[in-house]
Amino acid sequence: MNSPLGSFLLPAGFDGPTGVRALSREASAIVEGARLVRRSRSDRRARALLPYAGSHRVPAHAPVLLVPGFMAGDTTLKAMSVFLRHQGFRTYRAQIHVNAGCTRQAADKLERRVESIATRRDRKVSIVGHSLGGMLARGLAARRPDLIEGIISLGSPVLAPGAIHRVLAWDAQMLAKLTRAGFRGMMSVDCFGGECARLSFEESHEPIDPELGFTVIYSKRDGIVDWRACLDPAAEQVEVRTSHCGMAVDPAVMDQVLSALRAQQLRRATREAAPDVEAGSLRVAHT
Repeated sequence: MNSPLGSFLLPAGFDGPTGVRALSREASAIVEGARLVRRSRSDRRARALLPYAGSHRVPAHAPVLLVPGFMAGDTTLKAMSVFLRHQGFRTYRAQIHVNAGCTRQAADKLERRVESIATRRDRKVSIVGHSLGGMLARGLAARRPDLIEGIISLGSPVLAPGAIHRVLAWDAQMLAKLTRAGFRGMMSVDCFGGECARLSFEESHEPIDPELGFTVIYSKRDGIVDWRACLDPAAEQVEVRTSHCGMAVDPAVMDQVLSALRAQQLRRATREAAPDVEAGSLRVAHT
């Protein structure tokens, strides 16, 4: 099969998972989904024992935008959204029904979405992106650090977007054929191997503000992308044992996302407290 992916998307040293054996690892998404069901039931029982009002009721203030992966939509991150809302975060959908459109257009749309949320909440936005969603988040972090508190990518092959299983390459080929046939709103050959793809690739490699929280979550059991391609040197790297698709529903991954988001909150609180500390020191010095 001739892949529409540009060769520059697959730098030396990377190679996507191959064969049925790699794909079979994705079957564990069923087990990971079952873990979510058990965890959700346990959490509901625990919440039912708590009084309606009290300090345990954390108001949802910190905004978090959830961005789905390639060929996926907002519904795939619904469980993540529910979990984070119960932990005191205000989650927002990316408003993507199927992430199969031009990546440059998707990035521009997400930028407007983040800008709207930041204006509405009067604070920077954290982004959690699964697979392609994480790569879009990485590019946005470089483009608009003034809007973004931090990013968390789940199984996102930022270093080598072409290091994917042939199944995804086949999906890309089908999208390119549909675009040539006249279907609108889908990725074209240019999005996979032309100037559009190159610009998106280069943007996702731009340096980001070191003050911005950046965590990558990856799995060596990933049957869809080369896990080594997820290890952005600019980020804190966290390993989990889950499938690529299961990252959207595995409670173990959600716990890591929660930990990263709380670290971003702590970093924000520390920055905001710094001027007060400095002002206090100056007052002491003058007395």
